Amino acid sequence: MTPGAGLYSARVAWRHSLRFRLALVYTLAGLAIIAVIGVGMVLYLLGQMDSQFQHRLDERAEVIAEGFTNPQSSLGKTPPPTSGYTALLDNDGNIQAVSPALQASAGQALRRGQPFPYFNLKRFDIQSTPMRAATRRAGDFGTVWVALPEEDVRVARNSAVSALLLALLVTPLLMLLLGWWVGRRALAGLGQAADLADRIDPTRSLATLPLPRREDEVHRLLAAINRLLVRIEAGQAREKQLLGQIVHELGAPLTVLRASLTRAGDRTGDPEVLRAALVADELTFTTQDLMQMARGQLEMRLAWHYIPARTLQGRLDRLVPGTVFAGDWSGGVLCDPDRLTQALRNLLANARRAAGPQGAVTLTLAETPEEVRFTVRDTGPGLPTELGERIFDPFVSGAGSSGLGLSVSRQIAVMHGGSLSGSNPPGGGAQFVLTVPGASLGDEDDGEPGDDALEEGGPLEEGAVEETREVSASTLRR
Repeated sequence: MTPGAGLYSARVAWRHSLRFRLALVYTLAGLAIIAVIGVGMVLYLLGQMDSQFQHRLDERAEVIAEGFTNPQSSLGKTPPPTSGYTALLDNDGNIQAVSPALQASAGQALRRGQPFPYFNLKRFDIQSTPMRAATRRAGDFGTVWVALPEEDVRVARNSAVSALLLALLVTPLLMLLLGWWVGRRALAGLGQAADLADRIDPTRSLATLPLPRREDEVHRLLAAINRLLVRIEAGQAREKQLLGQIVHELGAPLTVLRASLTRAGDRTGDPEVLRAALVADELTFTTQDLMQMARGQLEMRLAWHYIPARTLQGRLDRLVPGTVFAGDWSGGVLCDPDRLTQALRNLLANARRAAGPQGAVTLTLAETPEEVRFTVRDTGPGLPTELGERIFDPFVSGAGSSGLGLSVSRQIAVMHGGSLSGSNPPGGGAQFVLTVPGASLGDEDDGEPGDDALEEGGPLEEGAVEETREVSASTLRR
């Protein structure tokens, strides 16, 4: 798990956020509904306003025409409003009379008997003022022409359109923000569960996810995930138990077989027997890898020793014959010799398998005050580029092996406080770099270095100094 993976959901990109997509979908749906309803309402209101304006214009024209044809009918009635323009025309459309307001605003002399310039026009402008006209027959007097300014209707129309456009712009933004906030609250339990799931360590006992109080779809999803986690944990326990039993049953016979084949090969010198001893040795290390997988990484403890690098070289030379050792092997390494040997042996065995009988495998040691670096390089075809970092996952292999060696080697390196990486360097082949921290042994007091850092004990191999208990952090200066 990468550092900070538990905060992934807090840093998820907006375009990948479920709540953003939900808010966006509802916003677009709301925008479409508002647009349809809003346009319909505006068109309806504008139609009603236009109809009312036309009704007012027709009513004015009818009242004036009625006043000409039946003067007595207008007695006692309120005269129509004086705004607007009126004119009386003969049957040919010539002027008989015009109102003073029209005469003053027309911009030209309107004399009796002249053709009326606005007779056939329903909409026109007078001094940049939009007008609408209507006509009515006035009996023998001719035709009554009435015009009213449309400025108020046009202003109302523009205001309605502006309000609609503003609503279409502001409402989606408000809906998006509101939807984001509501989605964030509604999916808060799911986000917290995702953070917790990111922190679950599969090598430990699997923890269940907390369930929200409300039994909704999120509750059902998390409950299903919890049931799945329980089944996964039970399956892992059965697999580890079965794997441990298998390894235990294979370990003892393989150890006896390896020892017997080794003695027979040393006694007879038969190359077939020696090859069989190497195969038995390979199987023994595979069972060790399987045992570590069965026990789990966190159950493995390191027994720290300070050993000469030559001791480690001798072990590896016997385990993987034909390895070329380069670099400076005159120093010492603070490590668990068995575990570090296992890790380097896995790397060298993989390199030998990839390079083939005619290829070369080189192990280079470089030491600095900060770290001890082991570089394993072979002349094989290199690492499969499509696997990438998955090459270190259990049971993932690009060379037909069990796929456990690299995973176990990385675990051992990490438990030492170091790292393991692989690459395809220039020139071909594969290269693995395993590092463990360099350690200067000493005491925080004024005593001699090494007085309390290492307990006295018998030599291991070639003068190795044994530490029978774990070295505390206060005595290791890494």
